[in-house]
Amino acid sequence: MVDLSQYLPILIFLGIALALSSLFVFLPMGVSRLTGTYNPSADKLSEYECGFPAFEDPRSQFDVRFYLVAILFIVFDLEAAFLFPWAVSLDVTGWPGWITMMVFLFELIVGFAYAWKKGALDWE
Repeated sequence: MVDLSQYLPILIFLGIALALSSLFVFLPMGVSRLTGTYNPSADKLSEYECGFPAFEDPRSQFDVRFYLVAILFIVFDLEAAFLFPWAVSLDVTGWPGWITMMVFLFELIVGFAYAWKKGALDWE
């Protein structure tokens, strides 16, 4: 039989976190409705980030190059995330770890060269 009582403090912590986050979200909305400060108007509902209405439909599709650049960024960001622990533990892994990382970096460089040759990094 598994003893789940060890997880009770975590469950209590998650319950308190959920209650507090709900309180911080819904309490100001309720107070504003009760005090009368909730009064939407055309000026309050207008664009405020940039100051003018959008040029086109906000649900329009992005150019596929945006997604390619985003995916390439994630790939190379993950590469950096793999390089740090490898460099720290290189004395433990020795030559097999070094060779494995060189194979990984070679595959990454080949992928980068392919993306560059295909024009995925060209931005106009």
